[in-house]
Amino acid sequence: MSKVVFTPAGLARETEPQTTVLAAAFDAGVQIRSLCGGNGNCRQCWVRIIEGSHSKHGIEVGPESASPMTDIEQRMTSRIKRYQGMRLACRTKVCGDLLVDVPEASQEHLTNISKSNVARDFIIHPSIQLVDLTLAEATMDDNPSASENISARLAEQGVEARLNFHCLAGLQSAIEESKGCLTVAVRDAREVVAIYPPETKRVIGGAVDIGSTTIALYIHDLHTGELLYEASAMNPQIRFGEDLMSRVSYVMMNKGGDAEMTKAVRDKLLEMVTAACKKLELAAERLLELVLVGNPIMHHLFFGISPVPLGQAPFTVASRELQTVLAVDLGLEINPTTRITFLPLIAGHVGADTAAAYLSEIETMQSKTALLVDIGTNAEIMLAKNGRVYATSSPTGPAFEGAEISAGVRASHGAIERVRIDPETLDVSYKLIGVDSWSDTEEFASTRQRAIGICGSGIIEVMVCLAQAGLIDQGGLFVQDRAPHLFDTVDNTTRFLLVEQGEHSIYVEQTDVRSIQLAKAALYAGVQLLMDYLECDSVETVLLAGAFGSHLDPDYVADLDLVPHARKDQIRSVGNAAGIGATKVLLDTRERERIITEVGKVQKIESANEPRFQEYFVEGMKFSVSPVAGQKSQRNRRHRRS
Repeated sequence: MSKVVFTPAGLARETEPQTTVLAAAFDAGVQIRSLCGGNGNCRQCWVRIIEGSHSKHGIEVGPESASPMTDIEQRMTSRIKRYQGMRLACRTKVCGDLLVDVPEASQEHLTNISKSNVARDFIIHPSIQLVDLTLAEATMDDNPSASENISARLAEQGVEARLNFHCLAGLQSAIEESKGCLTVAVRDAREVVAIYPPETKRVIGGAVDIGSTTIALYIHDLHTGELLYEASAMNPQIRFGEDLMSRVSYVMMNKGGDAEMTKAVRDKLLEMVTAACKKLELAAERLLELVLVGNPIMHHLFFGISPVPLGQAPFTVASRELQTVLAVDLGLEINPTTRITFLPLIAGHVGADTAAAYLSEIETMQSKTALLVDIGTNAEIMLAKNGRVYATSSPTGPAFEGAEISAGVRASHGAIERVRIDPETLDVSYKLIGVDSWSDTEEFASTRQRAIGICGSGIIEVMVCLAQAGLIDQGGLFVQDRAPHLFDTVDNTTRFLLVEQGEHSIYVEQTDVRSIQLAKAALYAGVQLLMDYLECDSVETVLLAGAFGSHLDPDYVADLDLVPHARKDQIRSVGNAAGIGATKVLLDTRERERIITEVGKVQKIESANEPRFQEYFVEGMKFSVSPVAGQKSQRNRRHRRS
């Protein structure tokens, strides 16, 4: 075993030889930025190996303590000055004791997660009824069992319910302590699922949106519907892969990889609900309902089902039905009778999160020609017209979320989230997450904040601004003669200087433009296919769901042609619609049957199998807001960074 110490965190880990530094960091609780899940593609996990004698840590570090540099590392360090003397954590293997310094640029900062539920007036029809009981005193002549005594007292109040097995442990001591006065929680008017001290008035439930990037939790009072607590956290599965297909690949290439990811997401959920109960000063036994949503791969991994069939045609799910289990069935150490409900899936790549989002906006979807879009690594799309609903998914890839973009980062502190380019002077101004002022103000200068990269909303805006300023043409090629001093070429890749920061300058590369073109074209084509099926020339409203959608400016969504023929005034954000839909089901039991019924009516099409997909895909590549017509190709536009 080798000892690996990480600075500045000061955390250490004993690890097996040939383990990557990135894997050792994760095991030690050190968060290193890795958008590709350790596959060597994103080049963001740079660290420095500190050689020498480190008596404080009791280790000696020499050149032989780490594996030799790989070809990728040698190429990157030879052409980019700031990487000299550094190593990629995902490519470097432990061969002996190591002291690893993780620079700020490589540290995974707290993501700016925005999954707050939009305020709604929810209808309350709870699954849990609290009933106060005074049990009959047992005698030698009349001595019913404790459970019979409870059932009899409930029957006197018109409730026919039996005790769940898990309520028996500790039941008699609870009766003794309370002198026969209890409050019982009855689920669905037929089963006693919890025993509480007398006069207990509050039980809680949670709506959970398990996204591929973040997990959002909303805790509500099950009787009043009041939102008591909300929180979001990074999905720990990210360390196995930034996008869904990377996680499927991890399972295929690593025995037991699916079990690792299942444990990671369950542990994180348990951690989040435990923190919620502590904050609310309520025992975990008061948490009786959890309603979960997520895409099909998140669904399968949560339940311990292999996601591999979802990574290859025909993308068959194990089950699309609404699933209900108890916490004890999944080994979650909360109330064993907490009911966990995962809402139904629509199809192989359209999950319960999309179904819940549809439920949250069902009145709009059923009264108008309405388009619902959740933009992510896979864009889930639903279109409704005259009572008919179609759904599809489009492989937009991770570009919109920052991966596959040379300066792309997650939406964390210091990331560029807004961009403006003056079409005359070509001066660039931008706004960073965590900084209130724009970059061209004195207030910003006083913060001394440096941009760490560009997040999703910033990427959308910079592409539109570049096109509007004539710096890229309608075909997506840079127009270098518009401003030669702002362009250069490194390793056969043309790039535009967006932010001057010395060796930490931010560039937009030609391959970045290409990645966004591919992503936007896939979304455009998916929407157009649904419009064909429902014979739509236009839509009345476009609903952008999800955390990413909530950060997008409708002006830039329209100008980038993400949605065919959509005007700016037709586009609006609906926040975390998946979380809202899950909350509706949590607070109103009738919504369970409703979502099952409505999902059954949705027609799913597989966009990849549609003959016109390629035609629409090509059409969607165009930057229509550019005043410059397409040029002849200057270089191989398919070139990717090595």
